[in-house]
Amino acid sequence: MQELTITLTPKSKTPLYEQIYTYIKQDIQTGHIKAKEKLPSSRALSAYLEVSRSTVDLAYEQLLSEGYLESVPCKGYYACQIEELYQFQKEAAVKAPASFKEKQACDYDFTPNGIDLDSFPYGTWRKITRNILLNDNKDLFQLGDPKGEWELRETIASYLHQARGVNCHPDQIIIGAGNDYLLMLLSAILGTSRRIAMETPTYKHAYRIFGQLGFDLCTVPMDASGMQVSVLESSGAEIAYVMPSHQYPLGIVMPIKRRLELLSWAARREGRYIIEDDYDSEFRYKGKPIPALRGTDQRDKVIYLGTFSKSIAPAIRISYLVLPEELLQDGEEILHKFSSTVSRIDQMTLNQFLKEGHFERHLNRMRTIYGRKHELLLGELKKISGFCRVTGEHAGVHLLVEFTNGMTETEGIRRARAEGVKVYPLSEYEIGNNQESREPQEEVHQGPAVILGYATLSEREIAEAAKRLQKAWSVKVPDKN
Repeated sequence: MQELTITLTPKSKTPLYEQIYTYIKQDIQTGHIKAKEKLPSSRALSAYLEVSRSTVDLAYEQLLSEGYLESVPCKGYYACQIEELYQFQKEAAVKAPASFKEKQACDYDFTPNGIDLDSFPYGTWRKITRNILLNDNKDLFQLGDPKGEWELRETIASYLHQARGVNCHPDQIIIGAGNDYLLMLLSAILGTSRRIAMETPTYKHAYRIFGQLGFDLCTVPMDASGMQVSVLESSGAEIAYVMPSHQYPLGIVMPIKRRLELLSWAARREGRYIIEDDYDSEFRYKGKPIPALRGTDQRDKVIYLGTFSKSIAPAIRISYLVLPEELLQDGEEILHKFSSTVSRIDQMTLNQFLKEGHFERHLNRMRTIYGRKHELLLGELKKISGFCRVTGEHAGVHLLVEFTNGMTETEGIRRARAEGVKVYPLSEYEIGNNQESREPQEEVHQGPAVILGYATLSEREIAEAAKRLQKAWSVKVPDKN
C-alpha cells in the first residue's frame, strides 16, 4: 500500500480536499504512485491527515471521476494506468514550442486554403440573423426537411440558373454542412460498388473521402484541356470527378470541346455520371464566368456540387448538391434516414443574404479585391519570368508557379522558407503514376512547381512576400548532368 506524505495548509485559499486531490493526481502523473498500486482507505487517510473523512471522500471521488483512481469493491482504491499517456503529453508539450517557432518563422503564408475575412460583411450578416430571430419563429428550432429549407433551395435554383446556366428544380437540390457530408450522402445514393476516376493532380481531400467511403478509385492523367477522355474510357470507371471551371490545383479551365467529350462519355453507357465540383467558379478575371458543365448537359448525367465556403466564408459550412432526376427517387428514400446537418437559422440567414442582393454585391466586391491581389502578384512574378512560369492565372485565388531554372520543388520551397515565405508543393496533389497511360499530348506543366494562394494576404503582404520570392528564386541552378 502507498503511504501518502501529504502536507496540508489549513489556512490556504485552496480547500483541503482539493489539496489532497492535487497531491495524489500529481504523484500518479509523475509515476511516484504506480499503476495498480493500492491507496489508503478514506478512513485511514483521514485519520493520518487529521481531517474529516468526508474531505478525503471528496478528493477520492474527484480522482475517480477523472480516471486517476479505480474503486474495487471490498478491496479499496487503486491507481489507474496513465503513465504512458502522461509521458506522451509531456513529450508533446516539449515539442510544441519548436513547432510554434517554426510557424512563427514564416512571415508570409501563401496558403491555397482560406479567404479574405477582412472583407466579410459582418454587419449585414448579423442584422439578417437578428431579424430572423426577432420573428420568434419556433419552427426554426425544430428539425427541418432533410434536404434543406425549401426557400433556400428555391433561391439557390434561381441563382444557379442566372449565374451558372444550370436549370434545376428545388427538389433536386440537397443542402449539407460541407462537401464531406454531401459526398457521404452521395455514396449512399450511388452505392460504393462503382469505380470513380479522378484527375491527377487533384483535390486530394475528396480522393481520401471517396477512398474511406469504400469506392474503387483510379486516376486519369491530364493534358492542357483537362482529364483525358480516351484514358477515362479505358479505365473502366463509371463516375468521373472533375472541376471544369477551375481545376484544383492546376487552374485549368476546361474548354467546350473537352466538356462535350466528357458528356458524350457519360451518355454512352447506362449508370455513368460526372461529378462536377464547382468550388470557386465565381472568381474569374478574364471575361465572364464560364457556364457550368451541368448547364451544357442535355442527358442529365452531371451531379453538381457547389459551396459557399469560398464565396462567403468556410465556417458557414453550407454546400449543396444537385441530383439528376434519375437519382432523385433513390435519393429521396435515403434522405429520410438522415437529418439536415445545417442549422435552419443559418439556412434562412443565407436565403435572405441571397434574395436581398447582398451576395451579389459581396461577390462583386470580392472580385475587385481578389482581382487587385491577382494582378499585383502576377506583376511581381513577371520580374522573374526567366526563372519560372506562371499558369492557372485566369480564375480562382491561387496561382501555379513552375520552375524553369533547374530548381527542384524541394529546393524552391526551402529557399522561400529561408526568406520567411511559405509556399506549397504541387507534388502533394499527385496521385499514383500514370506515365505509361499518358497520351503524347501537350502536358499542362512540365517541371517542378509550387502553389501560391493569395486570398488571405493583404496587398502589402503580397508585394513584400513576392519581393522575397524574387530574391529566393532568381538563381540559375547548375545542370547536374
